[in-house]
Amino acid sequence: MRESPIMFSGVLALIAVLIFLVRFLREPRRFGNAVWFAIALVLTGLWLLGLLGGVTWLQAVVLTLLLVFALMSALVLPWALVVNGVVMWRREGHRLANLLSLLAGLAMLAVYGVAVTVVLVAQPRWMAVAAVSVLLVAAYLAFVFTALLMYSVLYSRVNRRARADAVIVLGSGLLGDRVPPLLASRLDRAVIFWRRCPEALVVVSGGQGADELKSEAAAMADYLVAAGVPPARIVLEDRATTTDENLRYSIALLRERGFTGRVLAVTNNYHVFRTAVLARRLGLRLDVIGARTASYFVPSAFLREFVALLVQYRKTNAAACLVLAAGPAALALLG
Repeated sequence: MRESPIMFSGVLALIAVLIFLVRFLREPRRFGNAVWFAIALVLTGLWLLGLLGGVTWLQAVVLTLLLVFALMSALVLPWALVVNGVVMWRREGHRLANLLSLLAGLAMLAVYGVAVTVVLVAQPRWMAVAAVSVLLVAAYLAFVFTALLMYSVLYSRVNRRARADAVIVLGSGLLGDRVPPLLASRLDRAVIFWRRCPEALVVVSGGQGADELKSEAAAMADYLVAAGVPPARIVLEDRATTTDENLRYSIALLRERGFTGRVLAVTNNYHVFRTAVLARRLGLRLDVIGARTASYFVPSAFLREFVALLVQYRKTNAAACLVLAAGPAALALLG
């Protein structure tokens, strides 16, 4: 009898894995791929855990590791995010975008506070219902965030050694007329790519901001020439002010030159998957590769990408959150 649940969980895991693989091979730049990737991992993990049922000591080890990981995530992660938020506020300036990790840490602590309050205070009933709604929505957001994080890592590694006939470097702002470290990491990644594909064109994309002394494209071109890239291999796109425009204007320039080869875009690792999703929505045939980012910058930056993707798919995510929030109340009324 024990084999039946294990076989059933194995079939579910296999179905999820096959759905993910088909979707990934057809089009890796889809938001839903991240969700199916996470579902496939969860179901496969449950199936493997069932297989370990006959090996008691090994099952105990796995469960202990999962418990330790869960406790570390619950107790350490919120405070780590709060600390990171303070660091971002001090190093990167007093902007709302730099407060995301701080706000996420405080939100996690608030959710834990709600859960503890419900456990300690059983009445009134509406409080328990509201708490369950909050926990379900929080669990959904945590699941989607984790799925995007894991899939972003996978997608970045798939195209890591890709070859192409042109590469687009997305701008990210200047310090006066100087290339800051974040943008320099993108340009360094483009130089590594160009050395592997010396006949490729390098498109530098970025207009001139109000506080900048020259266009991003001009400063980026100077940086590449100093790094050894021939000026003849560099194409300047100096009008774009958003990622959308970076991609559209750069592709338009390449098409004006009669270019029909394969194209890659370079951005920072935290920005890779959202750029790929945007390229797909714009109907552009290009993949994206990532450059390294300062470790303290990654949590806040990835949270910003997560929020942007939630907004981009706001109807789906709003519907899911609404169902999860209203579900406990509906069940309580029916009960």
